[in-house]
Amino acid sequence: MRIGVPTEIKSNEFRVGLVPGSVRELVARGHEVFVQSGAGAGIFADDADYQKAGAIVVPTAEAIFNEGEMIVKVKEPQAVEWQRLKPHHILFTYLHLAPDAAQAIGLMQSGAAAIAYETVTDANGGLPLLAPMSEVAGRLSIEAAALALRRPSGGRGVLMGGVPGVKPAKVVVLGGGVVGTHAARMASGLGADVTIIDRSLPRLRQLDELFEGRVKTLASTMETVESEVLAADVVIGAVLVAGASAPKLVTRAMLKNMKRGAVLVDVSIDQGGCFEASRPTTHAAPTFEVDGVIHYCVANMPGAVPMTSAQALNNATLPYVMKLADSGLAAFDRDPHLAAGLNVKDGRIMHASVAASLGFDSLDGSHAFRIAAE
Repeated sequence: MRIGVPTEIKSNEFRVGLVPGSVRELVARGHEVFVQSGAGAGIFADDADYQKAGAIVVPTAEAIFNEGEMIVKVKEPQAVEWQRLKPHHILFTYLHLAPDAAQAIGLMQSGAAAIAYETVTDANGGLPLLAPMSEVAGRLSIEAAALALRRPSGGRGVLMGGVPGVKPAKVVVLGGGVVGTHAARMASGLGADVTIIDRSLPRLRQLDELFEGRVKTLASTMETVESEVLAADVVIGAVLVAGASAPKLVTRAMLKNMKRGAVLVDVSIDQGGCFEASRPTTHAAPTFEVDGVIHYCVANMPGAVPMTSAQALNNATLPYVMKLADSGLAAFDRDPHLAAGLNVKDGRIMHASVAASLGFDSLDGSHAFRIAAE
């Protein structure tokens, strides 16, 4: 198969779809890999590194889409990219379509097959291609919160771990999945007072054993969420419903009663965000203030540490890239977990949760085209 790797064009996105080591593996299997010149600059992999791995370096994104049968990316395609897709293309990347009707419509109109990393499953019911970036984002969320808490950043001026004689920051983590677990690990390691809230009692038991009492756990109810959020210095939004929009757990009304200068970090922003006032931000301008509360809502947090995150992502995605390169869409017949990643094909939404979140009347996206026409 002919595989294309374009340079990421989302703001301050430094990751790359395939690192040189992954290219070498694919070429050794007999596949052709085309890499846009400069695609690896964010991880300090130059064109010569890719050529040494066996890639064919081409000058433009247009050439990548013209040459490639499968396009491997990191972030969701921007408008100029989905307009380059054709019915013969397979797109393999993060899509996060639930809050993004424009992208969904663009992909449907392209006729391409679009496979989302974030809805590929595994035998244990996990999301193996989302997990690596969730680990990175969970850890980064605490670094971001610590910086935003500083007074020059608009925060309360609280040191995450406190000092002897002074209380540490109170950190509330909404969601005990991969993001929440890694956020809690980082925060507790810094000495913060950490509470994880989750609706699954079995998961809370696991977390209690994992942290051996260093982190408190609470069952999720409206009352619990509100009381803990109002008392928090930092709230990490780490809620995920696979393929669907995140629930709004922190309402706009709650903000007025929160501590002034408290920080909300919405790691769920790719799926629409779990704070009502959230809107996507970038690494260039990561925060904004609503009612005295600092919101950090960067939609590609792991892009800030591309050396780590690109390699971690490739470790997880390469086996699936191999399957698609070897067998094309026939790989779905052999691997139902990969098939769960198929979001768009032949002009139709193929994932029920995505369709429902977008408000489409059916998987054929009829409602979407009415929206577009209006």
